[in-house]
Amino acid sequence: MQLTGMRWGRRLLELVDFPAAKVLHEDASLEEISGLIAASPAKKVVVKPVFLGGVGKKGKAGLVRICNNVYEAQQAKHDLFFAKHVTGNHTVQADGVTFEEFVPSEAEIYVNISISTLDRAPILTLTHEGGVEIEDLPPDRIAKIRFNPATGVKSFHINDALIKLGCPKEYISALVTHLPKLWALYDNYGLTVLELNPIRMAKDSKGRILPVACDIKAQFDQDNPAVSRLHFPPEIFSVDFTEFEAEINLLRTYQGQSDVVELNPKGSVLPFMFGGGANSAATETLGEAAIISSDFGGNPPYAKMKSIADITFKHWLKKSRVVLVIGGKANNTDIFVTLKAIFDSLKEHIHLNPKIHVVVGRGGPNVIQGMAYARDVLDNLRVPYQFFGHDSSMIGVLNYTLELDKWLGEHQSAT
Repeated sequence: MQLTGMRWGRRLLELVDFPAAKVLHEDASLEEISGLIAASPAKKVVVKPVFLGGVGKKGKAGLVRICNNVYEAQQAKHDLFFAKHVTGNHTVQADGVTFEEFVPSEAEIYVNISISTLDRAPILTLTHEGGVEIEDLPPDRIAKIRFNPATGVKSFHINDALIKLGCPKEYISALVTHLPKLWALYDNYGLTVLELNPIRMAKDSKGRILPVACDIKAQFDQDNPAVSRLHFPPEIFSVDFTEFEAEINLLRTYQGQSDVVELNPKGSVLPFMFGGGANSAATETLGEAAIISSDFGGNPPYAKMKSIADITFKHWLKKSRVVLVIGGKANNTDIFVTLKAIFDSLKEHIHLNPKIHVVVGRGGPNVIQGMAYARDVLDNLRVPYQFFGHDSSMIGVLNYTLELDKWLGEHQSAT
C-alpha cells in the first residue's frame, strides 16, 4: 500500500500537526484557486496530477506545473487531469489534479524514515540539500540517524545531525521542533517508508521559519492493524493489478506477507524478497534487472510459501536467468520452511528453465538446515548456486547477483 502526493499526504501529516502546503482538489472554484494564489508570497500555485497508489518522478516527466494566475491553473488542470505517466515498465493514468500552495524558499530539506538493511531497524536519513535525487549527493552531505525505536527520534538527534552537516543555523530550531513528529507518524500508523522531499523552509505570518512539506511518499504495511487508524478510503491505494499480482494477492492471510509488484516483465532476475529492508535495497539495487518487487516476510507457513513460489515460477521462471532469495537476519521467520517451499516448487517447475542459476542470501532461525535442504535439491537438479549467510553484506549479495546476471547474459547470447 503506497500513496504519493499531497492530496492525501496533507491529511496524513495533519495527524501529527506537521506543517504542509495547502491543497485544493480538482473541484475547487475559481475563487478558491485565486485565493490560494493571492495567499502565496510568490503569487503562484502548483498544479499536479493525482495518481492512485505510489507513483513518483512526476516533476521529471513534466507533469508538475507552476502557474501565475487562475487561467494558467485551469489550463494545467485540463492538460493534466487524465495525464499518462510511465513508471518503471507500467503506464498509469491520472484521475484528477490538485492545486497546491507554492512555498518560496531558499532551502529544501529531505527526510526519510525506513528500515535499514544493515541495522535491521528504522533509520532516519536527512539532508538540508533536498529537492534532488538523494543518490546524487555525496555521502558526507547526508546524515544517517540511528536511534532506539523504543524511545523514538529525539530533538538532539536532529540537532546534532544538522550541525554536523553544516545546516544554516536559522533553520535548525524549526527542524528540531517538527521533524521528531515524523517518527510518531511512522510508528503509530503502520508505515514502512515515510519520505518528505522537499520540505521547504518558509516564513509564517510572524516571520518565523517554518518547515513546510511540499511532497510526500508513504508506504504502509497493510497487514498492520495500525493502518486502520487512518480511516482513509481503500480506493486511494488501488492500482490496476497484473494477472500475476492478482494471483498472489489471493493468498493474503493473517500469517505471512504476500506483497508483490510487477516491475519489468523483460527483466532477468527473479527475486524472492523477505522484509521491508530487503525489499527497498533489492528493488533499488537490481533496478531494471528485477522482474518483480516482493515482500514475503512475516513467517509464512509452508503451504502459503509453496503456493507463492508455484505462481511466481509459473509466470517468470522461463524468462529468468537468476532466481534470488534475499533477506536480512530474520527474527521469527523459519528459514528452513521458506527455503523448503521455494525449492520444492523449483523441483516441480525446473523443466521450464533447466539453465537457471540460484543465489541465496539469508539469515535467521534454521538457516543452516534450510540451506542444506536447498543444496541437496539444487545438486540433484544440477543447478548452479551460491549461498551467503547472515554475516554477508546484503548489498554485496545484490551486486554479486547483478554481476552473475550480466555474465550469464553475455555468455548465453554468445552461444
